[in-house]
Amino acid sequence: MGVGTTTGLDWRPFVYSGLAACTAELGTFPIDTTKTRLQIQGQRNSLHAELRYRGMTHALIEISKHDGYKALYTGISPALLRQSVYGTIKFGTYYTLKKIVAQNRDDPKEDILTNVLCAVTAAMLSSAIANPTDVLKVRMQVQGHHHSLISCFRDVYYHEGLGGLWRGVGPTAQRAAIIAAVKLPVYDFTKDRLTPKVGDTISIIISSFLASLGSAIASTPTDVIRTRLMNQRKFKTGGITSPEPHTALLYTGSVDCCIQTVRNEGVGALYKGFIPTWVRMGPWNIIFFITYEQLKKIN
Repeated sequence: MGVGTTTGLDWRPFVYSGLAACTAELGTFPIDTTKTRLQIQGQRNSLHAELRYRGMTHALIEISKHDGYKALYTGISPALLRQSVYGTIKFGTYYTLKKIVAQNRDDPKEDILTNVLCAVTAAMLSSAIANPTDVLKVRMQVQGHHHSLISCFRDVYYHEGLGGLWRGVGPTAQRAAIIAAVKLPVYDFTKDRLTPKVGDTISIIISSFLASLGSAIASTPTDVIRTRLMNQRKFKTGGITSPEPHTALLYTGSVDCCIQTVRNEGVGALYKGFIPTWVRMGPWNIIFFITYEQLKKIN
């Protein structure tokens, strides 16, 4: 019996996935910060009504110039915590579910439908569990302050309660399901067919690129809505309130956010941050899958 299977559950995919996800996050986080800043700008009647950044490169330069290079990594602590939870559960559950399905069917050959169902199940479960860390990450990235994870958590909990930590959980789960339904199956499907022809490393790079493009196209509108909902503050009833106009509740939910965004900024606003989303997904996937594949070879 192999290592990690003494209880019937192989823990290695969970650990390897978590480590690989954290490695990928560290390597691409500044791009994610630009994506978040681009997605929240342009909202009417808010602190972020001004269009400060023209694009990803401009955002990188402006953030570094005005807030310092460290600001590009503001929010990295909740991001790593998120990947430790989200990445570990999502990828670990995905590969575990695939293994269980394969063991209980006559035909061992994989099919796309099975991959999609396993990916969506794993993504929705893990994203819902890790949502508080996502909220903290977005808040810290937008503020650009070098506050600690603990101080940001205290601020959200004190002013908004536990509900504030699950702000935007609906679109977060939807986005995770969309990305997983596209990225993981496309990656596995493409890699399995390319590896015999071009080798392992090249197949990982090409498969990651194609999976990233599809994921970015499919998920960016939901990502914009998710980011805006997570960033808005909804103070506890009867609790601490603020008279400042930019703290007013802008959206009542996902549908309202989508309608107002399109009405006030145009349909193109739903694709704010598309370039950094795509640009980041490519390297992120490459770093993740190369790290994951190498960790699998340890045994």
